Amino acid sequence: MSSLLRTLRRELNAAGDPVRAAGAQAYAKSSMPFHGVPAVPLRAICKAAFRDVAFADAEEWRDAALGIWRGALFREERYAAIELTGVRQARGFQTPEAMALYEELIVDGAWWDFVDGIASHRVGPILRAFPAPMKKLMRQWSRCGNIWKRRTAILCQLGFKQETDLKLLYDCIEPSLGEKEFFLRKGIGWALRQYAWTDPDEVIRYVREKGDALSPLSRREALKNV
Repeated sequence: MSSLLRTLRRELNAAGDPVRAAGAQAYAKSSMPFHGVPAVPLRAICKAAFRDVAFADAEEWRDAALGIWRGALFREERYAAIELTGVRQARGFQTPEAMALYEELIVDGAWWDFVDGIASHRVGPILRAFPAPMKKLMRQWSRCGNIWKRRTAILCQLGFKQETDLKLLYDCIEPSLGEKEFFLRKGIGWALRQYAWTDPDEVIRYVREKGDALSPLSRREALKNV
């Protein structure tokens, strides 16, 4: 166990609430237990634990994050691994080469509480900074057999607003239109609903164009705020 994980586990355990832990585990439908630490204290614990970390290179950063992730016994410890991937000291490592790390977290995590934040707060910024290789990769992910990589491709532009690449968004949605998987249908609706804050008429047009190809859930979510 790494010293970082040891420190995190000690602090999270001290801040944990067994009642909250049981409720969080039930809500997340998780086989991995929780310490029972809310989001704000969790981030504060991570900030303190990571304040003085330094990485010689991207490989050392990746190994530190994976050391926490793979050694985690509680779900908040995996949240902490994701927090570590986004620290200030790692800004220079947010390149397409980091996608192997994020792919492992997405595929291994395989649940919305891990995947959605990675999609919008890690993959999205890399897409913005390196559009050519990342657009190609997101289109590949949108057609792959893993639903969480497909959901990531759909959600990675959530915060882009007027900078959203609609062709990329629609290209990433299209392969999942016929899927019955709840998290793909919900993801499609969420991505469209988010863009509707920027251009509601375009989302209305798209929903009408796709008609019954969009699931009722996706249509309902897409038009919720229109």
